[in-house]
Amino acid sequence: MLIRYTAALAALLLLGTAPFAQAADKPTDPQIAHIAYTAGVLDVEAAKQAIKKSKNKEVVDFAKDMIRDHEAVNVQALDLVKKLKVTPENNATSKALTKAAEEERAKLAKLKGAAFDKAYVDNEVAYHKQVDGALETLLIPSAQNAELKSLLETGLKIFQGHEQHAEHVAGMLK
Repeated sequence: MLIRYTAALAALLLLGTAPFAQAADKPTDPQIAHIAYTAGVLDVEAAKQAIKKSKNKEVVDFAKDMIRDHEAVNVQALDLVKKLKVTPENNATSKALTKAAEEERAKLAKLKGAAFDKAYVDNEVAYHKQVDGALETLLIPSAQNAELKSLLETGLKIFQGHEQHAEHVAGMLK
């Protein structure tokens, strides 16, 4: 089942950079900070939905890990932007990610039991693949501030682990 959220994220990550390419060939640090923070917040919201809806221990434990890790990285991100006196800049990619996530949560809200679990975990696998790819190919290379770049690199390692964990849980749900 192709999850619309993932497709939208993929399209945004590919097409959403067009305005950046015209302006400066890459997103600015304030835009990068907002995109990364938004992606984390959206995954926390999805995980909270999974905790409320799922009865599967593996799915709930995975969702709890997502909340713990994404909230921790976002706290570090907020601390960094305060330290650097940078205001994260909302942008078309962040807005589109938020809209797509709201649509996906609404779709997941209609599912129950194993159907919900499978759709949630499949989306998490695809979401982390897309976010990891965006971090590797766009956000990290575009970051100008060394501390921001370092935080993104740390986040990438954590999120690659999430991708593997999600794939493991997905394999258990088959």
